[in-house]
Amino acid sequence: MAEGRAYAIGAPDEGAEGPEPLDGPGGAVEVANRPQPRPLDDELPPEPLDNPRRLLVWPAPDVPTQQALSDRGYRPVIVNSREEVDAQIAAFPAALFVDPLTGPITRTALQSLRQAAVAAEVPVLVTAGLGQATREAAYGADPAVLLKALAPRDSEQHPPRVLLIEEHEEIAAALAQTLERRGMQVARAATDSEAVDLAGRMRPNLVVMDLMQVRRRRAGIIDWLRANGQLNRTPLVVYTSAGMDPSELPRLASGETVLFLAERSTSDEVQSRIVDLLAKIGTN
Repeated sequence: MAEGRAYAIGAPDEGAEGPEPLDGPGGAVEVANRPQPRPLDDELPPEPLDNPRRLLVWPAPDVPTQQALSDRGYRPVIVNSREEVDAQIAAFPAALFVDPLTGPITRTALQSLRQAAVAAEVPVLVTAGLGQATREAAYGADPAVLLKALAPRDSEQHPPRVLLIEEHEEIAAALAQTLERRGMQVARAATDSEAVDLAGRMRPNLVVMDLMQVRRRRAGIIDWLRANGQLNRTPLVVYTSAGMDPSELPRLASGETVLFLAERSTSDEVQSRIVDLLAKIGTN
């Protein structure tokens, strides 16, 4: 109900000889009619999309992911090369979603897909897994090599600048060490809001973050990237440490590679957050 004034008029007492004046005891009384503010809950998902949006996806998603995308109003379009990305640009896709869950991706292929999307000003979201596989069990290229290929450097003389958003010291240290060994410059923020301040100083080429730290309703790093014209040129890599066994933390702290593009959680919560994030970055 819109804010304004409303009046309640009481009936005359039983046995009264006639109506009482409006300003009398039973007359018009002003009542409050102001909408109550809804509590801010940044864990609510975004509003549903009004119309289905084309979403470029590599490779073909598994059944649960396909269903999650369809439920949120997306029309996934499978792409396998830079040429296929270029051919879809005229249809104004919402984003390029790289989810190497059902097949490995090479450094060359990932770089090619990213270059096509960046040239067309389409946001790029890449999913990864954290602490869910040993190096022997993971397939595809070295994850740090893949991330380096994903980061669009300012020039050959400048190392890629990576903004890492991770609240756990052990995980942050392990990831930073892995990326720095491959020649990347890493700056770490413990929270999404802290990342906004850091991004203004470093202008990252790549953002790597825990999916659970993305604020769904509250302004954060994604909103900053968009406001500063960086969202369509800064690929996002998301992973989640949800469900990690605390006993694995010492192994992470040893510096062993823990971020794998080949695997990720497929829980309902993670699937929902990934699709919500796609809606957030794909909003014009």
